[in-house]
Amino acid sequence: MKILILFIITITSLFASQFYAVVQPIDTYSVKSSVSGSVIKVYSDMEAKVVKNNYIIKIDSEVDKIDLKQSQLKLNNLKAILKIEKDTLDSFNRVSSKSKFDKDNQKIKVLNISLSISDMEIKVATLSDKIDKKSVKVNNLYIAEIIVKKGDYVNPGTALYTAYDISKSKLEIFLPIENVESYSSKTIYIDDKKTDLKINRLHKVADSKHISSYKCEIILDTKHNFSKVVKVTFK
Repeated sequence: MKILILFIITITSLFASQFYAVVQPIDTYSVKSSVSGSVIKVYSDMEAKVVKNNYIIKIDSEVDKIDLKQSQLKLNNLKAILKIEKDTLDSFNRVSSKSKFDKDNQKIKVLNISLSISDMEIKVATLSDKIDKKSVKVNNLYIAEIIVKKGDYVNPGTALYTAYDISKSKLEIFLPIENVESYSSKTIYIDDKKTDLKINRLHKVADSKHISSYKCEIILDTKHNFSKVVKVTFK
């Protein structure tokens, strides 16, 4: 898997604080399978492209489709049987000669069929969802890597692909804890050019690697050259 490695150098002066950061996509997605099955199609030509509402992976769902068809048929039959049994119960209730025992037995039959219908409706919905998830579609994401190949067998949790949202870009830098609040009021310069950018997010828990710093995120207004190292200056 290709992973962007953040490279940061911090320089502090009396008049300004300078940092270097890698331009990154606004979001990164490492997508895993939620279903199991054999991979029957991989659209490898979609790699290194922005994919707009297209499939990139298909997992075998033929058995699920047969199961869904038969389950839907059973559901329809159960609903038809329920109607007949309800009509029978209504007729029992209108006839005084029918004993309470007969009426109760018929009511129990109606309730049991209703429960079977509920169970079958859940099965149909589950199968439909499972089939949908076996056709992996992506919309407006840059596909960095499709990890699986045709013929692979995947289980829930198997990595499928890595994608980026490149509609915007961001910078991540690490600000010293002791004077972190002062940065919010400063002007941000990118490669010595003044901007109207502001700190978008400040994680006020010390970073696990940069133990004396808070991670700061700056959202850039437009797409930049991803992986480019830029200078970020606060004045």
